[in-house]
Amino acid sequence: MARNTAATRGSRSRATARSGLEHCPSGIDGLDDITNGGLPRGRTTLVAGAAGCGKTLLATQFLVEGIAQGEPGVMIAFEETAEELTTNVASLGWDLQRLCQDGKLSVDYVKVDREQIDQTGDYDLEGLFVRLAFAIESVQAKRVAIDTLEILFSALDDTATLRAELRRLFTWLKGKGVTSIVTAERGEGSITRHGLEEYVSDCVITLDHRVDEQTATRRLRVVKFRGSTHGTNEYPFLIGENGITVVPVTSFDLEHPASRDVVSTGVPDLDAMISKGGWYRGSTTMISGESGTGKTSFAAAFVGAACERGERAVFLAFEESAAQLVRNMASIGIRLQPHLKSGALRIQAGRPTQSGLESHLTQLYAVVEELDPAVVVVDPVTDFTAVGSSVDIKAMLMRMVDFLKTKQVTTVFTSLVHERGTIDDPTISSLIDNWVQLRNIESDSERTRGIYVQKARGMAHSHVVRSFEMHGKGIRLLEPKGHS
Repeated sequence: MARNTAATRGSRSRATARSGLEHCPSGIDGLDDITNGGLPRGRTTLVAGAAGCGKTLLATQFLVEGIAQGEPGVMIAFEETAEELTTNVASLGWDLQRLCQDGKLSVDYVKVDREQIDQTGDYDLEGLFVRLAFAIESVQAKRVAIDTLEILFSALDDTATLRAELRRLFTWLKGKGVTSIVTAERGEGSITRHGLEEYVSDCVITLDHRVDEQTATRRLRVVKFRGSTHGTNEYPFLIGENGITVVPVTSFDLEHPASRDVVSTGVPDLDAMISKGGWYRGSTTMISGESGTGKTSFAAAFVGAACERGERAVFLAFEESAAQLVRNMASIGIRLQPHLKSGALRIQAGRPTQSGLESHLTQLYAVVEELDPAVVVVDPVTDFTAVGSSVDIKAMLMRMVDFLKTKQVTTVFTSLVHERGTIDDPTISSLIDNWVQLRNIESDSERTRGIYVQKARGMAHSHVVRSFEMHGKGIRLLEPKGHS
């Protein structure tokens, strides 16, 4: 989700002051972070991409969000009628018909007949300018979207004329003082089909929809932005129930607060191994271990303790259904069902392979924004290896950790360790504040479980390996040998 903190707004103001260019907030989650405050106000932004990548949706969302900010808009469409466009975006909760009736939006469908132009030999943008001017004046528009240029200029084959008409269109829009988005189809070996639009645009954004190993992902890139700094990477974006959400890889600085409050691990004996009696609020903890060592049980105890304190919690489960998790935890005295009924706990269960990494990240953003939980569990993060490389997983987890820390959410990750002691994703350990390791211990033909605290940033902790038991009254750590 896009941050709306005073520090962020201040950095955007400083960026605007340095460049002298005023930004127009797009209202699209994440995009304003990448562009340091939004699109160039009073100028034209080109959005290019292949069919189905989300160009029309981005342009429409730009107008809808603008209306929410008190800036009426105009949509000039060359492919979809007003009725078709209204129907297509209704599932996102956007009522274009009502916005038109309220005088905040004007949608105009323009049919370009190439056969008629070929017969008469006439091509003139004056008619378009008249319709645009009328639409802008009718709603006092501050934003304009034109979708798409290929249809408008389909009758032009002469490069010189095409460039001149493009420049004429963009100059006309600039002269009206409106902030505009113009969409265009991706070309072969060039950003656009004609290879000219990107040169006369003040800002160029490309959208891409690719499939890698049967997993579809979408990427957004700001190719250029005259007069302003901007993120230059490719950024994942998703099309969800609220429209487009961009997930900036580098949008979060290490500016999150460091609380001195401490919350229980959910296991009193484990609390006693830590000098502060638990984890710092807003910290991130990893519980790792082999299969069957009790990782999920410790995570569930942490969630249960939070709910008992009257806090809200989210449990993202990738290996068990909600019903199975509730049943299994009840066997060791961790009763989650009452918290589910009260609404204090949300369990979201599903296989990681159901969607890509970006989708999982955005779903987490959405549930945190919706519920504002105090604690979150992700069980286990190592299952993400089925849908991404270690580099992609680390980038996603870094964004996840930074987002949760910014929200001051205390988080527990679980991770699978193989019998040889290797973790599926070894990069996760550098991102977390606290690390608890669980292990199977075999002695005298008997298998027991052991636990120790690998690290706990900012607090002293025991380095002793403790055996533990799980039974109907919960998790109990045993005294080490030699201690009474």
